[in-house]
Amino acid sequence: MDHVAQLLLELGLLFCGLSLIGLLARRLGLSSVPFVLLAALALGEGGIAPLTTSEPFIEAAAEVGVVLLLLALGLEFTAEELFASLRHHGPSGVVDLLLNAPPGFVAGLLLGLPWQGALALAGVTWISSSGIIARLLGDLGRLANRETPAVLSVLVLEDLAMALFLPLLAVALAGGGPTTAVAGIALAVGAVGLALLAAQRQGHRLGRMLDSDDDEQVLLRLVGLTLLVAGLAQAAGASAAVGAFLVGLALPTTVADRARAVLGPLRDLFAAIFFVAFGLSTDPGAVLPVLPAVLLLALVTAGTKVATGWFAARRDGVAVPGRLRAGTALVARGEFSVVIAGLAVAAGVPELGPVATGYVLVLAVAGPVLTRFAEPRGRSAARA
Repeated sequence: MDHVAQLLLELGLLFCGLSLIGLLARRLGLSSVPFVLLAALALGEGGIAPLTTSEPFIEAAAEVGVVLLLLALGLEFTAEELFASLRHHGPSGVVDLLLNAPPGFVAGLLLGLPWQGALALAGVTWISSSGIIARLLGDLGRLANRETPAVLSVLVLEDLAMALFLPLLAVALAGGGPTTAVAGIALAVGAVGLALLAAQRQGHRLGRMLDSDDDEQVLLRLVGLTLLVAGLAQAAGASAAVGAFLVGLALPTTVADRARAVLGPLRDLFAAIFFVAFGLSTDPGAVLPVLPAVLLLALVTAGTKVATGWFAARRDGVAVPGRLRAGTALVARGEFSVVIAGLAVAAGVPELGPVATGYVLVLAVAGPVLTRFAEPRGRSAARA
């Protein structure tokens, strides 16, 4: 069959399938994220119907999906709100690190990984999925909830911490010395610091540049600028996701409201492709031998993430149901964990691949489900 025809047929069937999955999830009152991930397993490596022709498009579109998800997340806040939140939730970030990174490091050593692989697994268990959680909070209508600023503060601290962790991990995997590690981290800190300063002081000029009476112009300017900043942030050793978040953060409220309206459908389309791409990269057969260890690690770190969210929400004076919602919202792991595992595998630690893949898949599915059912459990705990 002609290559273009094959590509169009695969994408057409994929989008129709995503539509049906969305209807099913809505009927059940759940987010579509876990359903999409599970369905994508049947289409990837080792699946029953691989998408061979459209795979390059899906991989590229998935990167755009993460960027748009983080852009939409940044549009929910102003720079002033972010700095106030980060000052208030610095202890929450420390608790997050101390509770969630050590289990991964210890598990890596027990599984026989070299210390560099154990360090990578610590990053996998530490970082929640900003993409999945942002989509989940929107799907469940919780963006305006009182506990949501605490959740987003933890996510932002994690995303910013990745600007330091990823260069450090890359140096460790390459066998570099302390001088190389310090230089990489300094470069990443400088890039993030400049972006934050620009967001705080030049946001009004950015808003004027993006504003227009034509929705098409607003969309093209916003997406174009976001991709440029995300690419520059990635090239500077920071994170494309952090760059996209800061673009949304820098926009004034009036422009941000307009941007959310025009960006919504495009974000949803590319976000769906991101979750499909993650499922496509998972070979179910490679995960089975390490599944007992994966499930145990997932259970432990789901509990530590709930404790992290509980602590952060309590600092904001949120009641027990909101604390439980905040904790379960942070359980899902996703895009950053996959990036960390990919770096380690490419650097010569292939044993980490099946462990990280199974772990992320389990919590990418279990996290949204736990979040959906946290509300009635939280009310029961409050009454008790």
